Amino acid sequence: MSDTVLSARTALVTGASSGIGWETARLLAGHGATVLVHARTAAEAADAVERLVAAGARRDQLVELAADFTHLAEVAVLAGTVVEHYPALDLLVNNAAAMAPERCTLTGDGNEVSLQVNFLAAHLLARLLRAPLSAAGDARIVNVSSSLHRTASMNWSDPHRTKRYSRVAAYAQSQLALTMATAGMAPAGSGITAVSLDPGQCATALLPLYGRTGAPAAEGAAAVVRLCLPGTVVANGAYFDGDAVAPVAPAAQEERSLKRLARLADQLAGRAA
Repeated sequence: MSDTVLSARTALVTGASSGIGWETARLLAGHGATVLVHARTAAEAADAVERLVAAGARRDQLVELAADFTHLAEVAVLAGTVVEHYPALDLLVNNAAAMAPERCTLTGDGNEVSLQVNFLAAHLLARLLRAPLSAAGDARIVNVSSSLHRTASMNWSDPHRTKRYSRVAAYAQSQLALTMATAGMAPAGSGITAVSLDPGQCATALLPLYGRTGAPAAEGAAAVVRLCLPGTVVANGAYFDGDAVAPVAPAAQEERSLKRLARLADQLAGRAA
């Protein structure tokens, strides 16, 4: 696949070293976009770019970026680098995700690891990249979430679940938070539209949470990239199951819960900004 529908656009894809993130970067490059390829380490970013070039992407379309999302200070530095070099950012694909460990694990920032990597990093990026996203005009944020968000509940009194921990509940909560926060990442008048989606059960590192078999990661990436294309009409805050608009968890439509989550997210991520 190679066309020019995104040739004047710049996209940041987080977690682009493997799985759906890498395939998303490949497809966006195929549409002509300049792709900022994020990975956890510089070595992983360089390796991802080399594989993208081998898969047909042009080297001058690809930019390597590294940040370990278990350190919110690195997320802030990543955002600062993007702001410095890209005054207009057309697409932010929040794809980076971590499976919650067997035992409750807190980051150095004091947050449960999947809550931080899957939600707080995306929250922080959307906030710190507001200026270049707004400057682009008609920018989009695409949050890669999960249908598991519908099974989750926010544990407001113990968001890190240190008292009663379940890896599935922790992961599902991180996806609920991401989905709930989506509409707020694109405030009215910002010129940004934010959507979230479940890309389908794919053969990625997260597959053990869902089952034993999954579709190729490229299929999930195709659903992500479809929401990045200017020809795909989307409404702010919409949630997609693959290519179709789907019902979102009721909590994502409760104004009180949304405000509570915004306060919690700012509190947990605020030290890094």
